[in-house]
Amino acid sequence: MVNVTQLEVLIAVVDAGGFSGAAKRLYMSQPSVSNHIRNLEGSMGVQLLERSSRGARPTPAGEVAVRHARQVFDVLASLEHSVAEHRGLDAGRLVVAGTTTLGTYLLPRLISDFVRRAPNVTCQIQVGNEETVESWIVRGEVGLGLCIDEPSEEQLVSHRLFEESMALVAAADSPLRDRTISPGELAGERFLMREMGSATRRVQESALRSWNLHDVERWDLWGPDTLKESAIAGLGVALLSEHVTVREVEFGTLVELDVDPPPPTRDVSLVRRADRDLTPPEELFVQMLHAVGAWPS
Repeated sequence: MVNVTQLEVLIAVVDAGGFSGAAKRLYMSQPSVSNHIRNLEGSMGVQLLERSSRGARPTPAGEVAVRHARQVFDVLASLEHSVAEHRGLDAGRLVVAGTTTLGTYLLPRLISDFVRRAPNVTCQIQVGNEETVESWIVRGEVGLGLCIDEPSEEQLVSHRLFEESMALVAAADSPLRDRTISPGELAGERFLMREMGSATRRVQESALRSWNLHDVERWDLWGPDTLKESAIAGLGVALLSEHVTVREVEFGTLVELDVDPPPPTRDVSLVRRADRDLTPPEELFVQMLHAVGAWPS
């Protein structure tokens, strides 16, 4: 018999283009994803996915199944929203996503404030790069997201919350510390870069262009914490949100380099789907965010 989890896995495999990507997205093992698809195909009596060395894509029957599966989740989301309207803030659930930096360093503080106002609402934070967060919102898996700048998906709308500064950090013993430096003095440095698809990566690329550092050595790493630890270990310099590195700078394990001109700033925005009504918990959270004029201390 077909179940919701099997449909969720089918959609994830199609959206990710393969079983490995779906497993990462769903926090499942790859054999578990394969087993769900096998059972779903057995229940329906037809092959839904074509497997190849390049991944997986839906068969004609699979395309029909995916289309109906998405409709199922739209109906479930509508059901949850309708029931939530009757519960108000006495129960319910708030699911918010954030890009890696915002989801890790900003959202816990905002959710803490929200919980004080609505203690009976269950909260969930999902973290991914900007492309992943936007896809979650488009598919209705998440109602609200915090991203950088404007969303790329046309179904999404955004509201600017505040501006965030970036900090170029280096190991504590960097010879570039304690003085104002020009971009040209960074030409011999190795730059530690976030992965492609990251909003921070776009700012890093923009900074290098503005500093005319087109040919510097670059290492691609994943996630802000990896960049921080690599910078502490002396592997290179890293341009990150000032809020990501504030503790390390205070403790003296990293130093913030004073570059003239300084790196570009970026906007933090609330993102949601334009055609989706908010639940009462989401409405309260949005009201809170509209009152936020800066990163909470």
